[in-house]
Amino acid sequence: MHPLLPVPGAGLDDSGLDDAGLVAHYAYPEGLTAPYVRVNFVASADGAVTVDGRSGGLGSDGDRRVFGVLRRLADVVLAGAGTVRAEDYRGARLPTLGTDTPPPVAVVTGSADLDPASRLFTDTAVPPIILTLGSAPAARREQLAAAGGHVVVLERLTPDLVLAELSRRGLHRVLCEGGPGLFGQLVAADAVDELCLTVAPLLAGGTAGRISRGPAGGHPRRLELVGVLHEAGVLLLRYHRATPIG
Repeated sequence: MHPLLPVPGAGLDDSGLDDAGLVAHYAYPEGLTAPYVRVNFVASADGAVTVDGRSGGLGSDGDRRVFGVLRRLADVVLAGAGTVRAEDYRGARLPTLGTDTPPPVAVVTGSADLDPASRLFTDTAVPPIILTLGSAPAARREQLAAAGGHVVVLERLTPDLVLAELSRRGLHRVLCEGGPGLFGQLVAADAVDELCLTVAPLLAGGTAGRISRGPAGGHPRRLELVGVLHEAGVLLLRYHRATPIG
């Protein structure tokens, strides 16, 4: 995997980045005291977010390497229930760097409609965090708790309350893996600090959606391109927001 930005010679080796180089390239800011939200997505060259309903059809070896590094840098993996079901999520495998345990997966679901027998609960080293509402059926919430989930009932599943709950748990390095609805809510709330976007060299066509889907009428959020890697025709782009939150 080779860097295009920052340019080789600015601390990066033009012969390619090993995992330690990727860790340095994607490092979170130091000394975080509030959630820093990094969103990671893959899309085709013509903008499709899935192939046959799943993002896995767009992946590459390089994308999977970065996916693993981003998880090892995170305190928590945040995802919407639709993505968790479609991608058959399990727990993260490797520990967060500097710790002995993997990051928990935090799932946003207003209905608590998750299968307690799914890999999210049965194939994980740490319990998932289920962020839901009091209107979700009590029986479902009880089943998820019995399956080992940390079920948290919030007043609203809005980004401010979701991130406040993660912050309360000391989980400041947030890695959001989708889906488009959750990403769109974060964009609308102006809560995204960083976007990592892999562009796969494919024309997918079809009816697949875009990586972000939210309410109309929002103001565009300007980003700055701070990192570009390439491998076998795949571009791995890293954007920061142009102005700090707040």
